[in-house]
Amino acid sequence: MKIVLIRHGESEGNVKHEINDDPRRIVNLTERGRQQAAEAADRLHELPFTHAYASQFARAQQTAHILLRGLTLELGIDARLNERISGMDGQPVGNFNEYVRDDYLHRKPPGGESFLEQMARVRSFLDELVLRHPTGMVLAVSHENPIIAALTLQSDTPETACLRKLANCEWVEMEWPAPGDLLSGNVEVL
Repeated sequence: MKIVLIRHGESEGNVKHEINDDPRRIVNLTERGRQQAAEAADRLHELPFTHAYASQFARAQQTAHILLRGLTLELGIDARLNERISGMDGQPVGNFNEYVRDDYLHRKPPGGESFLEQMARVRSFLDELVLRHPTGMVLAVSHENPIIAALTLQSDTPETACLRKLANCEWVEMEWPAPGDLLSGNVEVL
C-alpha cells in the first residue's frame, strides 16, 4: 500500500504557538492555511487516491476537504491520526518541548503519551490500512508528530528520526510495510 501523509495547513494554534491536542477544542485553519491546502491540492491532483482519512481535529478535516474537492472519495476519520497527546492542551508549545527535550522518544508529561506510544498508535493505523487496502493509494491528513512517527517506524535511527520537522501542508509518500519488511515496519516499539 502507498500512503501520502500530509500535515494540515497553518492553524490558529500554529500562529499562537499553542498546543491543541484535544479534538473537542476547535482550532481552525487560518486563511494562509486554507491557501496552503489549496496549493497542495493542485500539486497532488494527479495522484490516484483510492481512500482518504483525517484525524479528529477540525484543522485536519478542513485541510482534507480542500484536498478532496472535485474527488468522490469519502473521508474516514481515525483518532490514531490525532496529534500526540501531551496533556498540556492550551499551553505554549515551548512548555511541552522543554519537558520532553532530554528524551523525546520515551518521556511523557502527566496525562500524555510518549513518542514510542504514539508510534504504536500510528503503526496500528498503518497495519489496519494495509489489510483493508493492500493495493490502495491512501491520503491521510494528520499532524507533524504522527507523520514523523510513521517515518520513524521505518527508520534505523529512531533517536534522530523522531526529531525531524515538517512544515504545514508538507507531505511524505511511503509504502507500508516498507518493501522487504514484515507487517509491522522496522522499529520494535517497547
